[in-house]
Amino acid sequence: MDAPVYSLINNGANAISDPFFPRTTQILLEYQLGTWVPRLREPRDLYGVSSSGPLSPTRWPYHSEVIDEKVQHIDWAPFYPEPVYIPTGLEMEPLYPNSKEDTVVYLAEDAYKEPCFVYSRVGGNRTPLKQPVDGCDNTLMFEARFESGNLQKVVKVAEYEYHLTVRPDLFTNKHTQWYYFQVTNTQAEMDYRFTIVNFTKPASLYNRGMRPLFYSEKEAKARNIGWQRIGDQIKYYRNNLGQDGRHFFSLTWTFQFPHNKDTCYFAHCYPYTYTNLQEYLSSINNDPVRSKFCKIRVLCHTLARNMVYVLTITTPLKNTDSRKRKAVILTARVHPGETNSSWIMKGFLDYILGHSSDAQLLRDTFVFKVVPMLNPDGVIVGNYRCSLTGQDLNRNYTSLLKESFPSVWYTRNMVHRLMEKQEVILYCDLHGHSRKENIFMYGCGGSDRSKALYLQQRIFPLMLSKNCPDKFSFSSCKFNVQKSKGGTGRVVMWKMGIRNSFTMEATFCGSTLGNKRGTHFNTKDLESMGYHFCDSLLDYCDPDRSKYYQCLKELEEMEKHVNMKKVFADSDSCLREITLDIESSSRGSDSSESNDSQTYLLKVTSQIKTKKKYLKTKKERNSTIASHQNAKAEVHDREHLQQTHEESNSDAKDLHDNLKIKAKECPSFQRKKTSINWTDDEKRIYRNKRIVQSQELLQYFLPMVESPRSIERTNFQISHQLKQASCINIKRYSTSWTPRNPPFITPKSLMTNTSDWLQCVPRRPPGNFSPFKGYKRKNFSQTQATKTEDIESLSSKWETASPSFEMDANILKDKSLPAEEYNLQRPMQVVPHLTKNKGEHANKKDGHLAFHRRFQRDN
Repeated sequence: MDAPVYSLINNGANAISDPFFPRTTQILLEYQLGTWVPRLREPRDLYGVSSSGPLSPTRWPYHSEVIDEKVQHIDWAPFYPEPVYIPTGLEMEPLYPNSKEDTVVYLAEDAYKEPCFVYSRVGGNRTPLKQPVDGCDNTLMFEARFESGNLQKVVKVAEYEYHLTVRPDLFTNKHTQWYYFQVTNTQAEMDYRFTIVNFTKPASLYNRGMRPLFYSEKEAKARNIGWQRIGDQIKYYRNNLGQDGRHFFSLTWTFQFPHNKDTCYFAHCYPYTYTNLQEYLSSINNDPVRSKFCKIRVLCHTLARNMVYVLTITTPLKNTDSRKRKAVILTARVHPGETNSSWIMKGFLDYILGHSSDAQLLRDTFVFKVVPMLNPDGVIVGNYRCSLTGQDLNRNYTSLLKESFPSVWYTRNMVHRLMEKQEVILYCDLHGHSRKENIFMYGCGGSDRSKALYLQQRIFPLMLSKNCPDKFSFSSCKFNVQKSKGGTGRVVMWKMGIRNSFTMEATFCGSTLGNKRGTHFNTKDLESMGYHFCDSLLDYCDPDRSKYYQCLKELEEMEKHVNMKKVFADSDSCLREITLDIESSSRGSDSSESNDSQTYLLKVTSQIKTKKKYLKTKKERNSTIASHQNAKAEVHDREHLQQTHEESNSDAKDLHDNLKIKAKECPSFQRKKTSINWTDDEKRIYRNKRIVQSQELLQYFLPMVESPRSIERTNFQISHQLKQASCINIKRYSTSWTPRNPPFITPKSLMTNTSDWLQCVPRRPPGNFSPFKGYKRKNFSQTQATKTEDIESLSSKWETASPSFEMDANILKDKSLPAEEYNLQRPMQVVPHLTKNKGEHANKKDGHLAFHRRFQRDN
């Protein structure tokens, strides 16, 4: 018989009369051989995903009704890219007025039983809802009372038409974007129409070709097919259901179910639930290999007492100080409806916990702190943006309310403690975007910072765009800090001292770049971004700094072009203010004229000369002739000066430099700050100054414009430089790059055009950016970049060449490898990696060539 055990805080304390014994729950008393023996209580399970027991059960608000059936989906990706929907112009816009004859087939009112969160219970309220059905056999049955499900009401308005209303985020009356529901009692080959009527965003990717997601259980069992894009006659439009000054928008689509009596699902994006995360973490914890370098802990508990997990991924150290390793922080799912961020996180974890040499190198070099799901409460109940407080967690990183926003408070505190021990080189928060295509980043750092820091914060996104040019768009990235974004994780971490602080935004739709142009992203595409993130991190921290400096040079060139465009845009605006009365008959300017300042000057000059004609006196005519002679003399002197410059080979930049100097001296080129409200007097003074200074500029340029030689030379130089900045093919951004292909992605899923890979154009790397010589690497020739006025993304494809670099003695102390190893041609899927062991050679059986590099921190 086991000895009785008592806690010291109650009965056990009475058994011991010692007043110095503390009152605590951590000491237990065991009765052994007639005496009470104290001992410490066993520590709590800090993992949360114990290998010995079941997963931690999900906790719901007590009033949330939940079905007993567990919803599961297979993991599958289509073999071919799924094209976006192309509108035909014949799509209908159904408007359903309220009618008592319509039949309500689904109604969930449990969300409105409480005005705010009260308490939670495991599994929620298991009381089933009543399903009011009209008794017909062909009526669809709807259900959304499962994890991450969202549907509030369904009305049958016709034989095969249904009017759906999605539920706003709990304890709010807004954020209606995420939907995820079940449909049963289906009939095959019948045209059904579904219309969701209470969206609140005026713009949507559904107007850009995005299709809803569909899942069939019979298709999954019979053909192993999972989530797929479906729908015809897709239209997103404003409806007539506005209330209290608010306007709602509808999404409608038609569809034919593939099977009779099937159980199907519709969703806004690929679902990824809290249970999916727990099962994934449990598999890591049960793996004897991955669990050695991935430690899972509970960061905190949410408002509903669900666990927020934090993963620490690094190679265990025995005798080395872990503070020498730099830290990288990743977080995801602060907005529960942005499920694509969880799929990117899954791809990152799959790769960083894998067996590849690059993954091993990353674990040896860095300490990764990963919070895979910041808002599990919102994920469980099917919210789109908020937690159970009804607030956006990504606007409360500065909040001191630890009880209200525990996950972001403890995340900020964890980062603060981590920065006291070691350097954090990068922070990235993963999100989804509902209005823009592609994948892109938001960064920090305004123009008030130093130029070097201003450009360095753009290097990592630029590298990412080069490593995955068909998914990541550098031209869509933005690097500013808006006042309304002061409470976001990106801005708060940047103000704490993390230079590279980003928000990665993944579209709900698909790509407009490269081979994936006009297609949707699937789960494998999103997972591959996790690999590309690791690949770019290796490039960013590579001891061979050639890629780093090449990206920095490209950013400097882009910055020059942007500044030049601003200068000419401001000069054109000044001239337009002067000639506003003259050009009152035409609004706006032709694009070709706005791109050529000298042509525009000629037009303005001709208009000024020909607008008003009147008879002149003899005295006026003589003064005009004298002024013309003086102007010709000045032109002659200027031509002589230009000829001298041509002899000194500086003729190409003369006029442009004069223009820039004049622009810098002219305060009118300083843009008016839009954030300041100017009075009418200030506006008048500002406008008068610009007119006077523009007239000075006009007097400065008119003598040059009247000279035929100056016109010819100026038109060639200025138009050439301006058009070069916005042309289709720009070769100045071509750089040398070394690709790494994701080992877990099949060629079918990537759909790469092999002809682009076979056309090898070797290029010589810029010598001033390559201080390392002595070994050969693979290069790629830059594909001709597509640039708009916003400077399109600079993509690149991998090709082979053999530039040489010199190894830095401070970084690589080992002897260089034999030359014959560097001449081996490596397979396409092999990833160049760094080896930490001295003299380690490549495994020739696998056909892999290992590039031996090494990180060493400067002491």
